Amino acid sequence: MPKVAIVTDSTAYIPEDLVSSYNISVVPLVVIWGEETLRDNIDISPNEFYERLSQAKIMPSTSQATIADFADVFHKLHSQGYEILTIVISAALSGTMDSAIQAKEMVPEATIEIIDSKFTSVPLAYMAIASARAAKRGASLAECKKLAEKIRANTQVYFAVDTLEFLHRGGRIGGASRFLGTALNLKPILYLHDGKVEALERVRTSKRAHQRLIELLEADINGRKPINMMGVVSAAAEESASKLLKKILKHFDPKEVLLANISPVLGTHAGPGTVGVAYVAGIDPDLIDG
Repeated sequence: MPKVAIVTDSTAYIPEDLVSSYNISVVPLVVIWGEETLRDNIDISPNEFYERLSQAKIMPSTSQATIADFADVFHKLHSQGYEILTIVISAALSGTMDSAIQAKEMVPEATIEIIDSKFTSVPLAYMAIASARAAKRGASLAECKKLAEKIRANTQVYFAVDTLEFLHRGGRIGGASRFLGTALNLKPILYLHDGKVEALERVRTSKRAHQRLIELLEADINGRKPINMMGVVSAAAEESASKLLKKILKHFDPKEVLLANISPVLGTHAGPGTVGVAYVAGIDPDLIDG
């Protein structure tokens, strides 16, 4: 049976040790800052990005991962004898999937499957990690794809932002636009629905917003077992994220935990102070553990 390699994009922000352990290829999206073009998590790290953002007079924008970068990865993996599963940020948030599709056409001799994750950040990361573990155990391309799709159907991410300014400016605000113009001290809680940013509710303080994130997890999971994964991500809010994770672990018993930064590309749209939570639940551990 042919071996399988997993390709994803930089908005997943997978810890480097897992990228290396499971031979995951990561294609960067791009931050555009004035005349500079910076590859996400390569030319600029989250810490560098948020420090620079706090002092910037010119605000950054972003661009999708390039066709050429995907094609280079596809050529390399095909030459090494791999079939390829590519899992990318929601097509409703980025043109990265279009880049992957066009790159696939440039490597017709390779066997490549491409999945729209409908998510980004931790859910995307977990789809890639779990699929890569399955591949390492000898799963086929079809089996890896089926697992990623199963995770996609059993995950969600909620996030509290300090302001909608960044999402609005970047054109990624979606249904959260109905919260624009409301009182500045209200903290919006958002989520992803069919790959798009949607508004859920507003609360008065960051503390209440973070407690509400835990309540939303509890309602969503609703006793489903196992809880395969829980993750917390943040944009220049590591202390808040760490405290939130501790509270989550008092309420739940996930088999795996991910704590990560929001990548510079996502941070361009979410803005500093954003904290998000995600889960995967109800999937047979034998399909995922590795």
